[in-house]
Amino acid sequence: MWKVVASFLVLVVLVVGLSAVSSRLWGGKPEGAPEAKELKLNESMTVGQFARANGLPPRMLKKVFGLDSPDDKLKQVSSFGMTADQVRAKVRQMLVLQAEHGSKNWIKIVVKFALWAVFLGVVFVMMRKGKVTASNRKWLLLAAVVVFGVILGSDPSPMGTIKDAVVLFGSERVIFPPRLIAFAVFLLLVILGNKFICSWGCQLGTLQDAIFRLNRDKKDGKGVLKQYKVPFVVSNTVRIIFFASLTIVAFIWATDIVHPIDPFKVFKPQHLGIAGAVFAGLILIASLFVYRPWCHFFCPFGLFGWVAEKLSVFKIHVDYDKCTACGACEKACPSTVMGAILKRDRIIPDCFSCGSCAETCPVGAVAFKSGRRTLPPEGKFGATGGGERRK
Repeated sequence: MWKVVASFLVLVVLVVGLSAVSSRLWGGKPEGAPEAKELKLNESMTVGQFARANGLPPRMLKKVFGLDSPDDKLKQVSSFGMTADQVRAKVRQMLVLQAEHGSKNWIKIVVKFALWAVFLGVVFVMMRKGKVTASNRKWLLLAAVVVFGVILGSDPSPMGTIKDAVVLFGSERVIFPPRLIAFAVFLLLVILGNKFICSWGCQLGTLQDAIFRLNRDKKDGKGVLKQYKVPFVVSNTVRIIFFASLTIVAFIWATDIVHPIDPFKVFKPQHLGIAGAVFAGLILIASLFVYRPWCHFFCPFGLFGWVAEKLSVFKIHVDYDKCTACGACEKACPSTVMGAILKRDRIIPDCFSCGSCAETCPVGAVAFKSGRRTLPPEGKFGATGGGERRK
């Protein structure tokens, strides 16, 4: 027990401490939309006067007013068929997009996506060959935490592509195109390899997973301290309610409910407030006992990823001709998903392609491969065997 506690404390202190150093080396950038300011505008103003009074660049004027020539700057703002409120709203949207673009470290983002491609490719090959084992799984997870979290920071992340898009559109009615591109890439990774970006690329997901594995025996089969498998109906219901609350609050009150408690800020700890530090601490402590609590209970991308993984090309399969119904894979699985995949008697929860099931199976009946999952033969697992066909 004390070894688990000590390992947990050392890991968290190192992650937070080194992340603080790393984020300062990268340099601080403003976060989020700019503070709303009252634009100076009256009916007699020309476009040029309006621009000078508010410090607006020519490119923004062209987008707002659709200017065709330099002479258009001499026209009154009111001559473009927009009310003062409409002009203010359009300018505000342009300023928000400008601030979003300026808040990103594009060099770091390109490097991060390139390293994701390499690292996920390596792990994918290892999963296909059944080479992800108890002896190297922790090291793979820790490598992901260090590279994609400690060194490359909290942004971008799969969660941010959903959460920030919802908040930005809800509060400002604008869409930041690069964020949609990142979301599409992450979703493609979910579909190609079952939830692979969450499994092996997400900095917070891999940190939770690594902490969970600290509290496991040498075979990575069960917890040193008791670990719990929360029923999927409970965790997914909470996740749906949380996402609905995030969306409603963003659209009605233009507020981001995740921002004050965002656990990804453990990789940018100087932005953690008291509420954020407490919440992140609880999530990390809970990770010792429950598999990936943020992912299962709160993560917006986790919810979308769970739906998208039904289309996954590569995923965990069971060869029922080999399977002896011993249940070893279900016991070794850190969540309830392997039981659902094995028996097909209920909705399949999130599968994070960790490989524990394949490694544990004594007859090699479990594998990470492409194709459609088959149903177990009738009576294979007693009264529970052979459920409805589900992807």
